[in-house]
Amino acid sequence: MKLAIISDIHGNLEALEAVLADIDAQGVDGIYCLGDTVGYGPNPIECIDKIRERAAFCLLGNHDQASLFDPEGFNNSAERAIFWTRDQLEDSKVPGANERWEFLNGLSRIHREDDMLYVHGSPRNPLNEYVFQDDIYNERKMERLFSVIPHISFQGHTHVPGVFTDDREFYTPDDLNMRYSVTEKKAMVNVGSVGQPRDRDNRSCYVIVERPTITYRRVSYPLEKTIEKILAVPELDNYLGLRLREGK
Repeated sequence: MKLAIISDIHGNLEALEAVLADIDAQGVDGIYCLGDTVGYGPNPIECIDKIRERAAFCLLGNHDQASLFDPEGFNNSAERAIFWTRDQLEDSKVPGANERWEFLNGLSRIHREDDMLYVHGSPRNPLNEYVFQDDIYNERKMERLFSVIPHISFQGHTHVPGVFTDDREFYTPDDLNMRYSVTEKKAMVNVGSVGQPRDRDNRSCYVIVERPTITYRRVSYPLEKTIEKILAVPELDNYLGLRLREGK
């Protein structure tokens, strides 16, 4: 099986379309989405529809959940974007509104296949826990995370791609020359973000998995178009668009 694993689209249609085009050129057998299809971005409806059409499965992300229920623990910009997103999804004038709500309501928090685990946040808290690069110095946290991983976990949430190994190392895609070869070591693989990268590279990021190789892909997209859309929506803070230029 040759799989594409994507995450954190965040309503960025231009980025998603560019990534899907790149995926199609790779000849994959399926697409897995690790959640946060919505939130921050200006096209939640269109992004949900494309994921419903293209992904073999999609997980629930914290922004997806917040769109269904009351957001908790979000900053003001993210919270305002959630309420705006909810308004778009609740618009009964838009065909398919009920089906989109049913889709979000039916998303799982975790998916397992053989020795691989798929989550949005972390292996022990699939929805909300962040795993950052500096966590390699938190021995207790890392031990607990790796204790629940069968072999490989795939996750998103931080929007920062890279591989954590069970010997407390973290490797960026550049460190790995964009490829990680699966060994007997356990590993947590952050696939990065399609719609809002935060590793100072404004290109979308996702991975192709063809065991034993995991390949990172970076994809340029017309981000100025996305920025213009965000700036045109009063309920979306300008910063949510402007940050896309710097990938942060």
